[in-house]
Amino acid sequence: MAPLRPPKSRPLRLAARAIILHEDRLLLVNAYPDHKGDLWCAPGGGVEKHSSLADNLIREVYEECGLTISVDAPCLINEFHDEDSDFHQVDLFFRCSITGGTLDDSWQDPEHVVSKRHFFSRTELEQLSFRPLSLPDVAWGNGVHYDALEPLLKF
Repeated sequence: MAPLRPPKSRPLRLAARAIILHEDRLLLVNAYPDHKGDLWCAPGGGVEKHSSLADNLIREVYEECGLTISVDAPCLINEFHDEDSDFHQVDLFFRCSITGGTLDDSWQDPEHVVSKRHFFSRTELEQLSFRPLSLPDVAWGNGVHYDALEPLLKF
């Protein structure tokens, strides 16, 4: 009798995300095409093989926001998953600075994922749905944080 093998699952997904504070406001994006959801998150996305985390993040922020950035120190590791499926993602957040460009409502994400982008004050964040929940503490704090296994929100 052959030994039982666990079912094949999707590989762990790795993403890089940017913590960008500009004039004491945090840049967030709504990553739902056609405004289907109201969840906001830091810009960034999946890491492509054979490209550094910083290079991936520079590419993602430009695609989603039309901004060029410099990538600084890591500040948050966040895991999120869906208990009902095999989805598990690890997001690595980096402090970043804008080196060029401005937000423009007419900017189009070439992948058509990000539908809105906006800078929010810490007070304005209190009225938003965003993930991870530690974003304000990380953005306006210092040090490195770790959030383990935050459940995936479904819309």
